[in-house]
Amino acid sequence: MTRPHAVHRLLEGAPLPPWVVALDRQAFGEPWGDLAGHEALWMVPEVGFALWSRAPRAGEAELVRIVVAPAARGRGLGRALLMTSQRELAADGMDCLYLEVRPSNEAAVRLYEACGWSPCGRRPRYYADGEDALLYQRLG
Repeated sequence: MTRPHAVHRLLEGAPLPPWVVALDRQAFGEPWGDLAGHEALWMVPEVGFALWSRAPRAGEAELVRIVVAPAARGRGLGRALLMTSQRELAADGMDCLYLEVRPSNEAAVRLYEACGWSPCGRRPRYYADGEDALLYQRLG
């Protein structure tokens, strides 16, 4: 049995576990699909994952998706996923991190700010429903 906050990185080239696909579909409607060579996924098995797009030559990475199953929220799993993946990306030389988030996703905004992220821009009417996207960065 996995400890509640045991975050693991999916091995490069490994297929996405079915629970990742199901959770992604539940959260976003359409799952991301198989990982490309520049993408990396950290997970707490069966309950959550963080998907990043990496640009190692630029020293940058972008958080594409972070999801925790509704029944497992409020236990610090999102924070564990975010902090572990940030730390490992930095160890791999990617210390300029970026993400976008809906302003209405207040829990996510609080998490990002508590984990050292700073607002750096806004994309007006970015989402299909017309909501803006807030842009965040984390350096170093």
